[in-house]
Amino acid sequence: MTTEKTPLSGLIVIHPQVFGDDRGFFMETWSQPKFQGLGIDVEFMQDNHSRSCKGTLRGLHFQSSPGQAKLVRCVRGAVWDVAVDIRPDSPTFGKWHAIELTEENHAMFFVPVGFAHGFCVLSDSADFVYRVSSIYNPKTECGIAWDDPEIGIPWPISSPLLSDRDKNNQSLQDWLKSTGERQ
Repeated sequence: MTTEKTPLSGLIVIHPQVFGDDRGFFMETWSQPKFQGLGIDVEFMQDNHSRSCKGTLRGLHFQSSPGQAKLVRCVRGAVWDVAVDIRPDSPTFGKWHAIELTEENHAMFFVPVGFAHGFCVLSDSADFVYRVSSIYNPKTECGIAWDDPEIGIPWPISSPLLSDRDKNNQSLQDWLKSTGERQ
C-alpha cells in the first residue's frame, strides 16, 4: 500500500496494491498491522454499505461524540468524496479536500474524527462502503449544510438529490454556535 498526504492534517488517501489478471483482481482492503504502519491506529467497530443513483449527494455528516473516523471507498461506479475540517482549534478549520473514488482506481480515503464527510455520485449508480470507528448513534448524528457558502465546496453536480435531513443541515458557523465553540 502507498499513501498520499493531503493538505489537511490527518486525511490520508490510500492506494492499495491490486493484483489483477484475466480472472479479475485481488486487493487487501484492511490489515490492522499495515494500517498502523501507515499511521492509522484506529479500532473500527462497524461496516456500512450504501447504494445511490447518479446525482445523489450524501452529507456533510459526522458524529459529535465520541466522533467517528471513517475508511471509505467506492466499490462500484464513481463518487466525488469530500471531507471538511470541523476541528475548531485546527489551522485548517473550515477547509475541505476532495478526491474521486472509483471502482477502477481502488483508492481509499481515511477521514479521522473531527471531519464532516460527504460524497456525490458521478456514475449511473455507486456502491460506497465505509468502515467506522464508533457505532452509529442517532443522538450524536450531526450535519453541516452541503452548500454552506463559507466552506465553498464546488460540487461537480448542479441539482443534487438530497435527503430531507441534508436539505435542512445548518451552516458550520451555526453548528459552532450551537455547541458553544468559538471560531
